[in-house]
Amino acid sequence: MALLNPVVPIRRPKSFSSMVVALSLTIGLLYVGRLFLVTLLLSIMVAFILEPAVQAFMRLKVPRGLASFFVCAIALLLLYLAGLGMYTQIAGFIEDLPSYSQRINELVDNASLKLEQTERSTYELFVPKRIRDRDAQAQTAVEAARSRKKRSAEPPMPPPVQEVRIKQDRPPILQTALDSLRSFYEVLLMASFVPFLVYFMLSWSDHLRRAYLQLFTGPDRQVAGKTWEGIATMARAYVVGNFILGVCLSILSALFFYYVKLPYWALVGPLSGFLSLIPYVGLPLAMIPPIFAGLPVYTSLAQYLVIAMTVAFLHLFALNLLYPKMVGARVHLNPLVVTVALMFWATLWGGVGLILAIPITAGLKAVCDNVAHLQPYGKLLGD
Repeated sequence: MALLNPVVPIRRPKSFSSMVVALSLTIGLLYVGRLFLVTLLLSIMVAFILEPAVQAFMRLKVPRGLASFFVCAIALLLLYLAGLGMYTQIAGFIEDLPSYSQRINELVDNASLKLEQTERSTYELFVPKRIRDRDAQAQTAVEAARSRKKRSAEPPMPPPVQEVRIKQDRPPILQTALDSLRSFYEVLLMASFVPFLVYFMLSWSDHLRRAYLQLFTGPDRQVAGKTWEGIATMARAYVVGNFILGVCLSILSALFFYYVKLPYWALVGPLSGFLSLIPYVGLPLAMIPPIFAGLPVYTSLAQYLVIAMTVAFLHLFALNLLYPKMVGARVHLNPLVVTVALMFWATLWGGVGLILAIPITAGLKAVCDNVAHLQPYGKLLGD
């Protein structure tokens, strides 16, 4: 009887282990390529903001390529004018920095003095007089003994000057400057690609969509088309809606700051308005610029309370009344997923991750909602 070779079973990697490895590699790639990916995603967001203007030019029978060029040129001109206005505000702010520094020192000194007075009053209130007297005598005896010991100690002989070697543990200034310049150069280099990326995304969007759909056949092409439309609709609603809200909050904040004669209202208004849109931490962040700008001119607590209450009112009005109608109807994410996404992307990409966390997560949900075997994950992410 012929001997049969035993069949050796093929050991396949466990699905959980494969998932962990793939997830680790994905997170590593996201971290290593964060500058490239952030530039690409910001360009996509800018393209979504400018797309309605391109559509308006196309209704006037202007070709998409030429309409995209006009819109990008107008956007760059407006950005230049806004940057020029902010530069004048920032230059004036730099000149007034000594007054801000003096005011901050006064506030710190007053706070320290009040804290010492409170501590002394609390000590006198809760500690009996005999214990206070005993502590004062003990402190006087310790100081006297320390003074006698200091006078009796002989001064050490100074070492020869020739043998003195001072070793300073300081980072090389040149290396630190080169590292800073290298980081700044990388950011500036990537930022220079944004106008070109936005223009090509706007002018070639129809071609890119057709080419993308040609990668699929049969029913998969229909699923790919729905996924494309779902992501585009969600991203456009989120980006354009938040941009319009930011502009409205900036204008209302700037008008209020001008009315109360707040210094640098034209700079502080947009800062406060757009910071207010950051999830969870937007309200306290929006209060910082106007409160800091009012330090040299405002002296009473009531003035700061009025500013804080007005900023809070604008923030709550925008996020509770306007945001659900303009943005929330298209972005269906439950609060737990939003919180975890903000933590994850902020850890991975820093402050920019807070801005991009929700559109990225909502885009993933749009993909899951349109792909059959991923729909349970879409329901997990949904509200």
